[in-house]
Amino acid sequence: MVDSMACGEGKEELKEQPRTDENEHANEVEEPPPNVLGTKADPQDEPHKPQAWKWSVIFLCFYGFMVQLKPGEPFITPHLLSMEKNFTREQVTNEINPVLSYSYMAVLVPVFLLTDYLRYKPVLVLQSMSHVSIWLLLLLGTSLLEMQFMEFFYGITMAARVAYSSYIFSLVPASVYQQVASYSRSSVLLGVFTSSVMGQLCISLGGITYGTLSAISLGFVSFGLLLSSCLPWPKRSLFFNQSRLEEERRTAAQSELDKIKSDDKPVKALPSSGNSSCTASWTNSVFIQMLKELRNVVKVHNLRLWSLWWVFNSTGYYLVVFYVHILWNKVYPATEQKHVYNGGVEAASTLLGAITSFVAGFVKIRWKVWSELVIGVITAAQAALLLLMGTTDNIWVCYVAYALFRGFYQFLVPIATFQIASSLTKELCALVFGVNTFLGTILKTIVTLIVADKRGLALPVHSQFFVYFFYFTLLTVVYLGCAIWVIVHHYRSKWQEQMPTEVTTPVELGTVEMPASETDPLANGNSVKT
Repeated sequence: MVDSMACGEGKEELKEQPRTDENEHANEVEEPPPNVLGTKADPQDEPHKPQAWKWSVIFLCFYGFMVQLKPGEPFITPHLLSMEKNFTREQVTNEINPVLSYSYMAVLVPVFLLTDYLRYKPVLVLQSMSHVSIWLLLLLGTSLLEMQFMEFFYGITMAARVAYSSYIFSLVPASVYQQVASYSRSSVLLGVFTSSVMGQLCISLGGITYGTLSAISLGFVSFGLLLSSCLPWPKRSLFFNQSRLEEERRTAAQSELDKIKSDDKPVKALPSSGNSSCTASWTNSVFIQMLKELRNVVKVHNLRLWSLWWVFNSTGYYLVVFYVHILWNKVYPATEQKHVYNGGVEAASTLLGAITSFVAGFVKIRWKVWSELVIGVITAAQAALLLLMGTTDNIWVCYVAYALFRGFYQFLVPIATFQIASSLTKELCALVFGVNTFLGTILKTIVTLIVADKRGLALPVHSQFFVYFFYFTLLTVVYLGCAIWVIVHHYRSKWQEQMPTEVTTPVELGTVEMPASETDPLANGNSVKT
């Protein structure tokens, strides 16, 4: 069963990161703050209110921490397989878990668009309501259909994570995006870590049942629902609402102008907006313009490489995260609840992931040359860890391999985020991450349908991990093959550039004084002779 931060996480979130604007619309009269494309300065950016947004950020980070407090989450799979629910391992593997992938794919695009159109808060409320539904069904449900509905709501909560990761950027000035992004991510990681530790302590030391742990989780997510209803409502979004906000500004400016010139001559009214203007507003919206620019993204080698990594490696990563708890139950079917250490392992892997993500920020290499090699080596290590998890009978080896597997993935996530975001506007970057996540979700659904679903091969969990091992092995071969080609091409080009200077020795014949007319600089700073 997936843990709270399995998406990243991702889009993961969408991933969830500061962006840098280099290109602005040509029709902008003033240059907006960095990272804000097609919008003018908000009142939040005004210098006379420097503290206006800080309380909103503090409250949102508190919400991000609290909404992750679900101490029963690492123990959902043991709960389903326990005597309290009494489902078989085959039912959980081939009938219950696959619904999560299908639900996630079905709701991802609508949630992504509604997040921006409704300005974040309604989607966060929907996410909290889905959290409540999950734990109500897990606490009170007994049938297979109810557990499948539980996984359906789980897919909604995963898709809605994009709302939290992007919501915070609508509240603050662009100059502090990187700072508040670190705050929001840290609050989420701290919440996941605290939740996992709390759940493990309740199981190992408190001796409480899985049902009681689910009731505690229900209490926390109910409080999270209350907090979501108190979140501030942003005034701007990335893709939609731009024309409406611009029209409000123009109307306000027109009203002020009417008041000033009421004693002079009348001011010519602005043309009314009809169906044609609505159509033009839609076709010229930021969202449609970004869709048109997506075709240029695939032409850039660096963006293409890291986007493909995001699609293919995140697919394998989440498939492992979705089914690893079932593997642990197969390797070590603990007869006593206090010997189930899922919470402790999730806490340790979250902490390791946070450390590797932090370390990744200090890695300084020529990514244009070495990206494929780094990705290939790390993917090879992940493949080896999957082989180890699929063959070992030692549960502790399985735990350590899983923590390292997550750590390697989390190491590359911030690097991929930076490599993609550094050359795109904030709006286009969000759309690229959304498209990458959606493509990865489609691939993950296809693999789930073929490998895990009872309508497909319905493989047992150990066989699934062998499939994932071959999947990562294939990716390793492709990455390393590309790395060899890129490195050889780079050094060959470098050697060819050095050839004329090494072979040809210039001969100095003497200094010839040039006429003044040929040495005087032109208006552009260049001389006549080039």
